[in-house]
Amino acid sequence: MLTLRTGLATAAAAVLATGLTIAATTGSSSAATAVPAAPPVIGGATLTTTSVNLTPSGTWVTTPLKVYLPRAGTYELDANVRGRLANASTVNTYIVARLLNSRTNAPVPYSQRLVYQVISSTPAGGNNTAPIDEWVTVYGPATITLQAQDTNAVGTATIAQIYSDANGYTTLRWHRVS
Repeated sequence: MLTLRTGLATAAAAVLATGLTIAATTGSSSAATAVPAAPPVIGGATLTTTSVNLTPSGTWVTTPLKVYLPRAGTYELDANVRGRLANASTVNTYIVARLLNSRTNAPVPYSQRLVYQVISSTPAGGNNTAPIDEWVTVYGPATITLQAQDTNAVGTATIAQIYSDANGYTTLRWHRVS
C-alpha cells in the first residue's frame, strides 16, 4: 500500500539520485531557499584511446582510463577490460589488469584479473574482455585508474595491448553504495 509518506520518500530519493537542486520553503514565508544538489552517486568513463601498448617486461602500465570518486564512502567498481595479444613464434604470454587507488597509491584489493593469455608454438593471437567487479572504501576523494601488464613466461608477444573500439570498449564505472 502506497502512503503519502512512502510516496514523498520515493520522490525525494528520485530527486537526490538525479542531482537536481530543489527549492524549499518554510512557514508562511514566500522566500525560497535553494538546497544544493546532492553529490553524484554514479559515474564512469570509457577508454577513448584505441590501444595502450604494454611493455613486455611485466611492468605495470597506467592507462588513461580513470574515474574520480567525489567523497569518502564505499563504492562498487565495475570495469570491462579488453586485452589483445599476438605472437609470431612460441609463446606463453598473458595480460593482467588491476585497479589502482591513487589516494593510497595501492591496488584496489582483489581487483587483479587475468584478461587474456596466449600459449602457442605457432603464430596466434586474439582478444578477450575480462570483468573486474570490486568494492572499495575511500576516506576522501580518490581517483581510480586502470593498470595492466604483459608478462612473457616463454617468448615475447608481438602485440600486447589494452584495446577499446566499437567492437568492444574498455570501461570503468562506479556506484556509491554508502
